[in-house]
Amino acid sequence: MILLKNTIYFSSMLLLSGPNISGNEWKYMKDCLDTGWVSSVGGYVDKFELMNAEFSGAKYCVATSSGTTALHICLILNNVQANDYVIAPNITFIASINSIKYTGADPILIDVDPATWQMDLQLLEEFLQEETRIDENVCVLKKDGRKIKAIMPVHVLGNMCDMDKLMMLAEKYKLVVIEDSTEALGSYYKGKHAGTIGHMGTFSFNGNKIITTGGGGMILTDDPALAKRAKHLTTQAKSDSFEYIHDEIGYNYRLVNTAAAMGVGQMELLPKFVLRKHEIASFYQDQLAGVGDIEFQKIHKDVNPNWWLITLKTSRQNAILKILNENKMQSRPFWVPMNKLTMFANNIYYSKKDHSQELYQSCVSIPCSTNITNNQMEAVANKIKEIF
Repeated sequence: MILLKNTIYFSSMLLLSGPNISGNEWKYMKDCLDTGWVSSVGGYVDKFELMNAEFSGAKYCVATSSGTTALHICLILNNVQANDYVIAPNITFIASINSIKYTGADPILIDVDPATWQMDLQLLEEFLQEETRIDENVCVLKKDGRKIKAIMPVHVLGNMCDMDKLMMLAEKYKLVVIEDSTEALGSYYKGKHAGTIGHMGTFSFNGNKIITTGGGGMILTDDPALAKRAKHLTTQAKSDSFEYIHDEIGYNYRLVNTAAAMGVGQMELLPKFVLRKHEIASFYQDQLAGVGDIEFQKIHKDVNPNWWLITLKTSRQNAILKILNENKMQSRPFWVPMNKLTMFANNIYYSKKDHSQELYQSCVSIPCSTNITNNQMEAVANKIKEIF
C-alpha cells in the first residue's frame, strides 16, 4: 500500500474477505505436525466442536469437511430422499441447493424480500397456502403429490429473516427446518444464535468466512441421537473400533485435526472479529450515506447480524465493480439466482416480481476483511464516491 498526495494505491489486491491469521493458529497446527495427529482423529477436532457449541449455545456440534457436507448430512438425518422437495431461497450460494440435489430431492425456490434479501416469508406463506396440502400429517405439493420434507432458510450475508414466523409456518405445514447458517457465525435472532433455532443448523469455515479452517463445516443440534449419528455417518459409518465393519452407507466428511487446530486458534479471536465486522459495517454506512442511490441490507429489528460481507445495492453496479477491481480493491457481484442456472432452470420458482434478478443486477460486495484498516476502507469509500 502506497500513500501519494492523500490517495492510496494498492501494490497488491485488497481482498474482499480474506483470512485473518493473527493468533495461535501456527502454534496449534505445528503441534499437530510435531505429534503426528494430522487426520480426522485428534484432540483439536474435539476442542473445536466444543468451542463452537459453547459459542453458539448448541448442545452438540459435529465438525465436517465443509459447510456443504454439513448441509448434506443434515438432510439425510431428517430423511430427505429422492423425489422429495425442500424449500429454499432463490438467492443463495449454490452449496445450499447442491446439498438438496445430493439426496435426490428437488428444491422449491422462493423469491427473496427486496429489503432484507432473505427468503420472502409472505411469499412463502402464500405458496404453502395455495400450492400445498397436508396428507396424513405430511406436506405435499398439490400438483404432483410429492412430499415437501423440509425448509432451508439461508442467512444470506449473515442477516436473518423473521425466524419466529418461519418456525410457525414450518410447524403448521409439518416441515423440518435446516438452517443454512454457514454465513452467520456470530449472528443472532432475539438473542439466539443462528443455527440453533431450527431443528438443525450448520456453519462454514471456508477461507472467506468470518473465521476459517481453510475448508470446513459444522453441524449443530440439540438432539444427542442426531449428533451421534452425524458423527457416525461422517466417518464412513464405521461401527467397530478395530474391524473394518460399516453398517450403512457413510461419507468421508470429517474435519481433519490440522484444520481443527487452525479453527481453535480462530475461535479464540472470533469475538474480536465480530466486533470488527460491526465497525466496518458502520464505517461504510456512514461514509456512503446519501451517496447516489446506494442502499444496504435492511436488518430485522430482532436480528443482530455478523455483517459477514458488506454489500451495497445500486444502479451503478457495473461501474463500481469495474473501478474497484481495476484499482486492486477486490469486489464481487451477488450470486446468480438459482433459477437462472442451467441445472435448476426447470425447478419450481415461486415469485411475483422476481426480486432475485433485481438484486443480482444491482448488488456489490466490497472489501471487508477483519484486518482491513480504516485508511483502506476510506480509500474504497472514496473510490465509490468518485463514481457518483
